[in-house]
Amino acid sequence: MAREDSARTPKALRERLVATRKLTLDLAAPLSDADATIQPFPDASPAKWHLAHTTWFFETFVLRDHVADYRPFDERFAYLFNSYYETEGDRHARPKRGMLSRPSLDEVRDWRAQVDAALDRELPNFSPNVLDLIELGINHEQQHQELFLTDLLATFAENPMEPAYAELGPPACFATEPMTFHPGRAGIVEIGASEDGFAFDCERPRHRVVLHPHAIASRKVTSGEWTDFIADGGYSTPTLWLSEGWDWVQREKIDAPLYWHGDGTQFTLAGRREIDRAAPVAHISYYEADAFARWAGARLPTEAEWEDFAGSADPFLGNQLDTAEAVLPKPGGGIFGDVWEWTGSAYLSYPGFVPAEGAVGEYNGKFMCGQFVLKGPAAQRRAGTAAPPIAISFLRPRAGNSRG
Repeated sequence: MAREDSARTPKALRERLVATRKLTLDLAAPLSDADATIQPFPDASPAKWHLAHTTWFFETFVLRDHVADYRPFDERFAYLFNSYYETEGDRHARPKRGMLSRPSLDEVRDWRAQVDAALDRELPNFSPNVLDLIELGINHEQQHQELFLTDLLATFAENPMEPAYAELGPPACFATEPMTFHPGRAGIVEIGASEDGFAFDCERPRHRVVLHPHAIASRKVTSGEWTDFIADGGYSTPTLWLSEGWDWVQREKIDAPLYWHGDGTQFTLAGRREIDRAAPVAHISYYEADAFARWAGARLPTEAEWEDFAGSADPFLGNQLDTAEAVLPKPGGGIFGDVWEWTGSAYLSYPGFVPAEGAVGEYNGKFMCGQFVLKGPAAQRRAGTAAPPIAISFLRPRAGNSRG
């Protein structure tokens, strides 16, 4: 006997698809066309590009390839909003995405509406393999929602007016619990996604690894503890740093996390605010995380240590971007939520890794070079990226802001 996975039926996928696509639009609702067009640096993308690229993904890999009479909204958009899929042909240069004043933000919204209507109409007729592509597209768009806010913070930080994207409640009145260390399992354990449910190709296959005796911190490092690291000369002590990290600190004159200012404030999506000493520290590079761990007499966990420990954690603790509404902070948080977490492991393939078939096979495997693994927050992910983490919770778009 077999039972159909209730989370992967056309009805369930439709509900998740509609909710995900709506959340992206809700996140963009407070932005003007100018807000959504700016690219603050080459590795970031404009908000409008995120809205468009996630739509290109569904139009290209689902509608174009699996709906016989579908006609693209605009044939030119395939060139503009392909990210890195070589099998899809030439594309607009990534560092020049901020030059795309056209199409307008409203045109991108119209494109999204056409694609969403087509997906809704055709979804009941799709085969299981196409439904798998839709589920991949949902998870892909959820990743871009995190990137959307990350890149928007970088965009607004470039403006001397220090504009606020959203309202942010006052710091939670929770005392910081003392940091303790929980013994992790030692011996042979299994990590990687099981064959049930969704996972990116790089998260499989499930396999055995050997863990040596270790202990995992009971919570994330706070901004207050990072302030102590700074006061103790953390950024001026070369013996704490990897060679490349020390070169970076000296060359770029790094002396605090990104967006921190010397007056005890930091720039956030809610504008300039006092640094919340109890909040998890964010916007730090791998080099900084590694240096702090050395200063604290510890080290970054390996990916396997983190994942094995996370398997026993409550995924509903911690603050996660589940809706565009405000999220109430939870005492103590959890291993999931708030920020991405650095590990000390290189982003490499698991034993037996096989890329997904077709163009979507370019999604992960070809980036397994020169990167370290981040984990969390909204869902456990093997993210091989050097982007600084960002807390994205508690946000409510400002009422009355123009859509542009």
